[in-house]
Amino acid sequence: MRKFASFFIFLITISLTAQEDFTPGFKLLENGDFKEAKTFFEPFTKSLPTNKTVLICYGRAVGLSGEPEVANTIFKDLLKKHPNDFEVQINYYESFLWANQYQEAKPLYADLVAKNPENFAAILGYANTLSNLKEYKDALKWVNKALEIDPNNGSAKVSRKYIKLGYANYYVNNQNYKKGESLLNEILEDFPDDKDALLNLANIFLITKEVKKAKETYYKYAKTPKDSITALNGVALAEHIGEKEKIALETAINAKQKAIKLKDTELLEKSEERYVQALIWNRKFVSAKKEISVLEEKYPNRNWVLALKATLGMYTAKFKTSITNYDKILVNDSLSFDGNLGKANALFASDKIVPAYITTYKTLDIFPKQKDASGLIKKLNTNYTPFAEQQVSYTFDNGDNTAISLRSAVMVPLSTKFRTTVSYQYRTTENTTTNNKANSHIVQADIEYKLMPQTNLLTSVGLNNSRFSNTAYTQPIIQAKLQMKPLSFLNLDLGYQREVQNFNAELIEREIVMNHYSLIYNLSTNFNLGWYSQLIHTKQTDNNERNLLFTSLYYNVLRKPALKFGVNYQYITFKDQLPLIYFSPDKYKALELFGDVRGKINSKTNYFASAATGLQYVEEQDASSLFRAEAGVTHQFSDRLIGDIYAKYSNIASATAAGFEFTEVGIKLKYYLTKQPLFLDRLKKKYSINK
Repeated sequence: MRKFASFFIFLITISLTAQEDFTPGFKLLENGDFKEAKTFFEPFTKSLPTNKTVLICYGRAVGLSGEPEVANTIFKDLLKKHPNDFEVQINYYESFLWANQYQEAKPLYADLVAKNPENFAAILGYANTLSNLKEYKDALKWVNKALEIDPNNGSAKVSRKYIKLGYANYYVNNQNYKKGESLLNEILEDFPDDKDALLNLANIFLITKEVKKAKETYYKYAKTPKDSITALNGVALAEHIGEKEKIALETAINAKQKAIKLKDTELLEKSEERYVQALIWNRKFVSAKKEISVLEEKYPNRNWVLALKATLGMYTAKFKTSITNYDKILVNDSLSFDGNLGKANALFASDKIVPAYITTYKTLDIFPKQKDASGLIKKLNTNYTPFAEQQVSYTFDNGDNTAISLRSAVMVPLSTKFRTTVSYQYRTTENTTTNNKANSHIVQADIEYKLMPQTNLLTSVGLNNSRFSNTAYTQPIIQAKLQMKPLSFLNLDLGYQREVQNFNAELIEREIVMNHYSLIYNLSTNFNLGWYSQLIHTKQTDNNERNLLFTSLYYNVLRKPALKFGVNYQYITFKDQLPLIYFSPDKYKALELFGDVRGKINSKTNYFASAATGLQYVEEQDASSLFRAEAGVTHQFSDRLIGDIYAKYSNIASATAAGFEFTEVGIKLKYYLTKQPLFLDRLKKKYSINK
């Protein structure tokens, strides 16, 4: 519509001089039948080769039917014969717009409006030129000037609509959603229920997660059977964002059924796509896989079908499959947003950090300031930005022991594969009955190295200096752990740890060193069931040995908030029984039921709470009840400062070496020392990343 704006003014100008024979041609141009108009005027260019009106009409017909360069040449030659002729000038300048040569058109229009400051056609042409150059602020100023000259001109109002659409999109891309919303509402004042404005407005509400407003906007859009299908697909997405997955699926099914009845190919494809997405959101993976197989046969090598396969792979932790499908999308369309950002997310999930960085920055090159891509960069940076951490805790138990612990740590990633942590912990303990006091100082350095994606080696070395009355000792502490993910749903840790027992003053005095050999695995599934197990064999310097088995079968009831319930079983046995010194039964068993919930209070504050209760059996004694609970709140004060408070209680006999029930409360502060990873500039330079 915008490119025709000058044409209507042109008709007014030439209608005064038009000959009767040209009337059918004028009507063809006015109705947008440009190829027919070209055929009509072409004979006149031979019989009347110098007629300005004929050449202008023919030039417009040629240019608007797909040959703007030919039209440009016609007007350029005509301008030589009629220099400074406004009618020829404005058509010549407009031909640059038809050819998308906006930079060439800009100075021409600027000169034209300077010489004709009250000419509607010149001003509107300049506004359209600026709009196509995405200079929306100036474009809006000039189109408003055009409307001051002719307030009711429909072409100018349409031009202003598209300028405001572009300007709103600019603000949305820069995450100024309120300004974008305001411009779209202004469009609706000129064109109530305008479809373009409503869809863009709904998109803003989806981005800002204003689900109710998004749904209301889609319902307002649904004026026809065809539009109602588009609206239902939008509502299904809104319900997903609002975490109402069942309603999202019901809505998507409704949209698909309507699209089948309407027999609109494009809408049917979009509805089929939304339906499969809704199946995936509801974790109906078997059904989704079957639907995708049908769609692959129906629409071979279509990007949206490949994107569905990739999405299913992301939800089922088959990240290699996702990357393969995103690569196929990029072969079809290297500028695809789904292909580029989807691949970046899959690489990140696959623990391929450098490729994830490269692909995300490539996405931002194509889609500057895009919110999701910017969010992924922020997530990557947060994982590798140096931080300092300070933790303070207070512990007391029913054996009259109290303890205060202070821990400071600094973590510095030197690359995506290598990070170091240095920590210092001071712990002072006292028994208020015996007046025994002790303290310990622990200095430790950790090194974590990524051997390959999903495989990390963690090593720690340090010293534990403990003081009791007038005596003191220093013991080395060592830890080595291999963290692996051999299968999509399996995490496996193999570890060794040398630690000094420092729970209370009496144990510190005895200088008991424990050597732990551990195997830990966590198996998750697509059907919400999980199995966590821990096997630990401990050799102590007092010649005692301990074997521990802890296994937990759990079920994820909800995703948001994350809610799970399960059953835990624990079995412990010691070689020697030393009950007067520490908890060391020949046989200990515990069976408990537990629940765990984690979620958001608001965008800056998270919470968690867990509790377990059951029975415990110490050797051949009667069963006794057990209970443990833990809760905490995390608040993000700024992008760089995060605070935690927590509390926990346990009366499970195995919770401490001494078998006491205890309570602990604490606070923790985490501060990111820099705004981005130390290695980020080097990484950008190495891989020629400009951003």
